[in-house]
Amino acid sequence: MSRLGQVGGMLYRGEVSVNFVGKRRMWYSISAVIIVISLAALIIRGLDFSVEFTGGAVFTVQAPSASVSQVQKAVTDGGVTGAVVQAVGSGSNKKWQVQTSTLTNNQTTNVENSLARELGINQATDISVNSVGPSWGSQISSKAIEALIAFVVVIVLYLSIAFEWKMAVAAFVALLHTLVITVGVYALIHFQVSPATVIGFLTILGYALYDTVVVFDKVRENTSGLLGGARSTYSEAANLALNQTLVRSINTSVIALLPVGAILFVGGGLLGVGELKDLSLVLFVGILAGAYASICIATPVLAQLKEREPQYQALAKRVATRASGGRAAKRAAAKTAPAGVPAALGSSADMEGDETDDAGYADDTDPETSAADQLTPTASRVPAARPTPGPARPGPRQQPRRSGGSARHRPAGKKKRR
Repeated sequence: MSRLGQVGGMLYRGEVSVNFVGKRRMWYSISAVIIVISLAALIIRGLDFSVEFTGGAVFTVQAPSASVSQVQKAVTDGGVTGAVVQAVGSGSNKKWQVQTSTLTNNQTTNVENSLARELGINQATDISVNSVGPSWGSQISSKAIEALIAFVVVIVLYLSIAFEWKMAVAAFVALLHTLVITVGVYALIHFQVSPATVIGFLTILGYALYDTVVVFDKVRENTSGLLGGARSTYSEAANLALNQTLVRSINTSVIALLPVGAILFVGGGLLGVGELKDLSLVLFVGILAGAYASICIATPVLAQLKEREPQYQALAKRVATRASGGRAAKRAAAKTAPAGVPAALGSSADMEGDETDDAGYADDTDPETSAADQLTPTASRVPAARPTPGPARPGPRQQPRRSGGSARHRPAGKKKRR
C-alpha cells in the first residue's frame, strides 16, 4: 500500500486528524484577506472583457516575422489608438490578433491598409477582420448573468431538499467564496474575460459543489444519532467526516488539475491566446479556489451554524462533563488505589465517572467508547490475591494392592494407567 493510501486509512479511522473545523477562525482570516484583495482589484483595475462583450473589431494578421511594436505602430498609423495586440501560435504559424473598439468602415479600411503597407503583407490574403456589435455583446453578458443566477437557485433548492437548509447556506457561502476569488484573480492579473471564460466558470462552480456535497453526505452519516449519547460534539463528528473524505478530495482535485494544466501551459504556450486557453485558465484557477472552499470553508460554516442549536449546545456540555469526569476519576484512582493494585485500575467508585456521563448515558450504550475505557478494568474485575503455595506435604503411604496372582509395587500417589 502506498504512503498516501496509508495516510488515507489513518484519516478514515480517526488515528490521524487535521482539525479543520476547530481552526475555522484561521481559515476565515485567510479567506477574508484574499477576498479583500480580490474586491480591491475588481474595484481598482476592473475586468478586461473581450470584444464579444464590449463590441469592436478583431484583425487577424499573418506576419510571422513581425514584432509586437511593429504591429502596434501600424495600427496607430492607421488612426486607431488603444488596440490590444496579442500573438497567436508560434514559428511559421505565428499570427497577430489586434482587438480594437467599434470602428466605422473607413477606419477599418485605413487600419488594413496600414498593416499591409508597414508589415509588407498581402491585404487580401494575410488580413482578416471580424466585427462584433455592442448589442450582441450586451446580450451575451445578460445571458451569462441569468445562467449564473439560475444555477445558484437550483443548487440551493436541491441542497435544501436533499439535506437541510443550513447545509444549503454553507454550500452557497463556499460557492460565493469561489466566485469572488476567481473573479479577483482575473481582475488582479488582468486576464481577459471571454464567453469561454463564462462557460468554464459555470463548470468549476459545479465541480466545487460536487466536492462539497460528498463531504456533507459523510457529515450527515457521522452525525446520525449523535444526540442519543455523549460521544462527541457536532463539530468533532463533522471534522471526522472531513478527514475521512480529505484524501479523496485531494486526489480528485489533482487528477482534474493535471489535464487542465497541460492544456493551459502546453497548449497555451504553443497555440497562444484563444478559446482553449481562456477555458483552461478559468478551470485551473476555479478548481484550486473550489477545492480550498469545500475543505476549509463549507464544513466549518456548517458546524458553526449547527452548534448554535440548543440540542447541540446541550450535547457539547455533556461531552465536556464526561471528559472532565473521566479525568477526575483517573486522578482519584491514582490516589486511592489499594496496595498491590496498579493505580490505573482503581476502585469501582473511582471508575464511576467513566461508566456513566452526567446525563445518565452508560458506556454500554456507547458503541464508540475509547479503547482505554474498554480495557481499563474496575476493582470488581480484579482477581483476588491468592496465597503463595508452600512446599508440598507428603501424603499417607499407600499399601500395595494385589492384582491377580502377583503383586506389583507402585510409588505412592501414583495411579494405575488404564
